[in-house]
Amino acid sequence: MTPIRRAAIAAITVAALACQTPAPADQPATVAASTSAIVPEGVPGSQDAFWNHLQRVCGQAFRGRLTEGNASDSTFRRAELIMHVRQCAPTEIRIPFHADSDRSRTWVLTRTGSGLRLKHDHRHADGSADSVTQYGGDTRDAGTATRQEFFADAHTAALIPAAKANVWTVEVEPGARFAYALRREGTDRRFRVEFDLTARVPAPPPPWGATP
Repeated sequence: MTPIRRAAIAAITVAALACQTPAPADQPATVAASTSAIVPEGVPGSQDAFWNHLQRVCGQAFRGRLTEGNASDSTFRRAELIMHVRQCAPTEIRIPFHADSDRSRTWVLTRTGSGLRLKHDHRHADGSADSVTQYGGDTRDAGTATRQEFFADAHTAALIPAAKANVWTVEVEPGARFAYALRREGTDRRFRVEFDLTARVPAPPPPWGATP
């Protein structure tokens, strides 16, 4: 074998070994880089973190207060407001919202294939569904680990035409505060209740229509 041929073979061998050598930890491989381009960084992480914040207070109840509203919300100004993170599953969290003895409302958060969904389950004292129920909407972006926005869906627009511009917000600041809010874009309609996560209260009775 000539010296020139031996040199050529050696060069090919070194090149082959270099191709098999893993990239340094601070230099992601091309495949990983293209994956993160397809799935924007933080999209699943922020919603997973938000979900986990709620899961950590599962079974706990907290007292709240109305911090923003209009004249039609006078009942909530006077009532004792309690939210109870009552049921938690991998894809659904149910949070009854009680105003004094009124146990008609439950916020239902679910995971979807593209984000998170918020629905409102309204019941009568006998457990039957209210005529205005299951309205709500879906997230449109990743949100943050402590704040998610839900935009009114087609069912909501058909059920409550005025609510087609509704945007609901749920906030969870671990160890500090839980907030539920509504704004109706293009109007001055606002509603917001905040709950103190530093002070647990006894769990209230089940919401209407729920099993004990």
